[in-house]
Amino acid sequence: MNRRTVLAMAVGAALLIPGCTGTGGSSKGADAKAPDDPSKVTGTIKVLTVRTDLVQDGTMKKYAAAFNKTYPKVKVEFEALTNYEAEVKIRMNTENYGDVLLIPAVIKKADYPRFFASLGTQAERAKKYRFTDYTTVDGKVYGQSPVGVSPGFVYNKRIWKEAGVTEWPTTPAEFLDALKAIKSKTDAIPYYTNFAAGWTLSGWTSVNGSVHCDPKATDKLAEGDPWAQGADLRVGDTLLYDIVKAGLVEKDPTTSNWEESKPRTAKGEIATQWLGTWAIVQFQDAARKAGVNPDDIGFMPFPAQVDGKFCAPVGPDYNQGVNVHSQHKEAARAWIDWFTDKSGYVEDNLAIPPVKGAALPAVMKPYEDAGVKFIEVDDTKGAQVKQIDNQSEVGIFAPEYRKNLVDLARGARKGSLDGFLDDLSKRWTDARKNLGS
Repeated sequence: MNRRTVLAMAVGAALLIPGCTGTGGSSKGADAKAPDDPSKVTGTIKVLTVRTDLVQDGTMKKYAAAFNKTYPKVKVEFEALTNYEAEVKIRMNTENYGDVLLIPAVIKKADYPRFFASLGTQAERAKKYRFTDYTTVDGKVYGQSPVGVSPGFVYNKRIWKEAGVTEWPTTPAEFLDALKAIKSKTDAIPYYTNFAAGWTLSGWTSVNGSVHCDPKATDKLAEGDPWAQGADLRVGDTLLYDIVKAGLVEKDPTTSNWEESKPRTAKGEIATQWLGTWAIVQFQDAARKAGVNPDDIGFMPFPAQVDGKFCAPVGPDYNQGVNVHSQHKEAARAWIDWFTDKSGYVEDNLAIPPVKGAALPAVMKPYEDAGVKFIEVDDTKGAQVKQIDNQSEVGIFAPEYRKNLVDLARGARKGSLDGFLDDLSKRWTDARKNLGS
């Protein structure tokens, strides 16, 4: 499962899809308290995950074995789901949806207390952890992400260098020029849309916050027009359109292949993709398996600067929560705490730590050297954004509208870019007004 960065920026404020009603009313407000004595914590817990790869290769079992050194009386079972969102949505109509699960994007933030046990107050947890606002309802926190993620371009440094581009572009125009140089001077596909996968296009919404280095970027979505002139999403969507319009992408985006794109990027057949920090380790692994240099895999921020500095939003990956109906809440809470703090999962994935003050992974040293400013976008109005998105039927966290944008750019759909973006603006602002936002 590899669409984590897409949901990372949205998971805290998602909408409840009709049919996912749950049965959590009787347990509303339940807490999953941190264990005082690990030796007394007992029970078998089922952990639902999207990491089919780590379950299949035995990595999750190794984590469980390490967990058992501290909690010897807890048995941890894993279930990896390929189509996680769809399957868990159905299960959550019952009480049987695992003991620990990744909070699905289909659940309204306001409904978290119906489905999940509280992990404590935000006032207390925010002292130690980032991103607590993404799962806070009425002052209580209902989920914890084991890693932080930041959007950006995964790129092949060797190919970019061969094209004569050795500095990160600072504007969309410079970025386009770099891709054009790659097309003219190398055999690589300058940019790969991964159109067929869909979720890879949804990831362009995470441009929000980068362009103007704005921690209140989500508020701007809730209060204004995301496609106004100069707005972050308009800048990002325009760049994507221009890349495709200029013929700097794969010949037929509809036949793109996500899994194949990893070794192809590692080998230099593909130069660039918009993904997130979570993807770095996967592309480096693909390089090793392909027998090429994993150090060729680089990561760069969106081409925009404020006061001469790049900005990179940082948010949570999927948040782990405790099923409010679990019979082993203490054991489930123990797993979440241990997995976040002590498992080594964040280091293994070269990820941004959710624990405040922890060091960044070495792979992010170029960001530190370049003085890239990390910003945590406030998610207080995230639920409001999701309501507007649902009402407008735009789907900023879904693939369809950017698939339409790509089709428009490649001539498979009629219309102009301005007309396309103006339509999004109208639908969004009408929905916002109808909701009284």
